[in-house]
Amino acid sequence: MTKVENYRCCSRCVMDTTDPEIVFDDQGVCNHCHQFDKHTSLEWFPNQEGADRLKAIVEQIKADGQGKEYDCILGLSGGVDSSYLALKVREWGLRPLVMHVDAGWNSELAVANIEKIVKYCGYDLHTHVVDWEDMRDLHLSYLQASVANQDVPQDHIFFASLYHFATSNNIRYILSGSNFATEGVFPSAWHHSAMDAINLKAIHKKYGKRELVNYKTISFFKYYIWYPFVKKMRTVNPLNYMPYDKAAAVKELEKTVGYTPYARKHGESIFTKFFQNYYLPTKFGMDKRRPHLSSTIVSGQITREVALQKLEESLYSPEELQIDITYLCKKLRITREEFDKLMQSPIHHYLDYPNWDGRLNTMRAIKRFLKRILRF
Repeated sequence: MTKVENYRCCSRCVMDTTDPEIVFDDQGVCNHCHQFDKHTSLEWFPNQEGADRLKAIVEQIKADGQGKEYDCILGLSGGVDSSYLALKVREWGLRPLVMHVDAGWNSELAVANIEKIVKYCGYDLHTHVVDWEDMRDLHLSYLQASVANQDVPQDHIFFASLYHFATSNNIRYILSGSNFATEGVFPSAWHHSAMDAINLKAIHKKYGKRELVNYKTISFFKYYIWYPFVKKMRTVNPLNYMPYDKAAAVKELEKTVGYTPYARKHGESIFTKFFQNYYLPTKFGMDKRRPHLSSTIVSGQITREVALQKLEESLYSPEELQIDITYLCKKLRITREEFDKLMQSPIHHYLDYPNWDGRLNTMRAIKRFLKRILRF
């Protein structure tokens, strides 16, 4: 496969050279498509094998949860994936504690959708409201750091809260709506793990104006060693064990609970909508619709032609954009001039700040070494 410098789009999906690491084969098919076919297929089972695996997983969760009030934790954002999973969990007869993390950016529609789902399923809902002053200081730190993934402050506290709450309640299984059918293609050059607390703390240390009082992070040791090996905790992605079609999921949610779809992807979070539809494409030239649409192409949900048509649609209407920018400035307590200055500041890579990559590479090297040793 060869790397291409000039603008070029994959002949199978819609990933293009806005991903600086993309490469194409002789037929113009990109590395993301090949990786999906080769690697994702080992973890994605939208067939009878998946149904059998899922049945075994559900039975194991029930068995390990005997005698407990809850046998799993389900993170519910109000988005389609986690909402659809909530319905399936009810069908499987699991007893989840449903947890929602309110980081301060919930849309009114998201709140209404969460209420409908919880009421219909009869779940107990625990809402963790994040300290807004902590979140505000982190958001401003990340905007000043000028890195691509501005959603880290929200994403990290979401997963950290789930893990901390699961541990304190002696619950081993965390159910996640993450799935390969809609997220199987994601360029690594656009992405760094939101769980890298070293990177988060380094950015906050450089740009933050106050100490984080109630924002609890997860360390590298806890995330990769303590939780999975000592506490025996496991994150399960049930949607990878079934034929998951997002459009069909929305229709089922509408029919079953009166769910109201969002006009845009990630409409459940005002900040995430702004970040993905304006900040990334404007400042970094990254249109996150491309990996999402490419995922649905390679997983057989839509055609490339339909995806190309969707890419022609505007990311924001001018009126909606101004409303969201005004809201964001007011909530973060910055002026429009300060916002414009942040948007125009030079971009940075997460590698410009301390991170966990060295520890991660060391751990991976140890794993490879142990695998070689065990073969003998």
